Amino acid sequence: MFLGTFTPKLDEKSRLIFPAKFRDELASGLVMTRGQEHCIAVYPLMEFRQKLEEARRAPTTDRRTRDYLRVLMSGAEDVIPDKQGRITIPSHLRTYADLDRECAVIGALDRLEIWSLPAWETYLEQKEEGFAETSEEVIPGLF
Repeated sequence: MFLGTFTPKLDEKSRLIFPAKFRDELASGLVMTRGQEHCIAVYPLMEFRQKLEEARRAPTTDRRTRDYLRVLMSGAEDVIPDKQGRITIPSHLRTYADLDRECAVIGALDRLEIWSLPAWETYLEQKEEGFAETSEEVIPGLF
């Protein structure tokens, strides 16, 4: 489970060091791909494989399924972090997420998301009030 917000910086080689608390869960491999709202979604390899098994059951005769899978899979990169817990973020994903040096790495339950720090701050500012005002069940059975 991934929780919290961290603000690491990309180094000059476009490498990101994951927070220590996440390194063990990602050490055996991960998949980075396009996430919604122009972030990078980072899944532990086993979690991503599980998502793919679910996706295989979706009807590929449905255009939305094909479109979603094409965008998701065409941007995917499988990576094994180095011994320091670093990964290199490929240029196509840095461009997609508009990453510069300042990043936000947020826990999103089954995945991490890597955001440009300004984009994350703007998103959070726009969504926090709606979060506070939520008075009905958004996720069935949760809170």
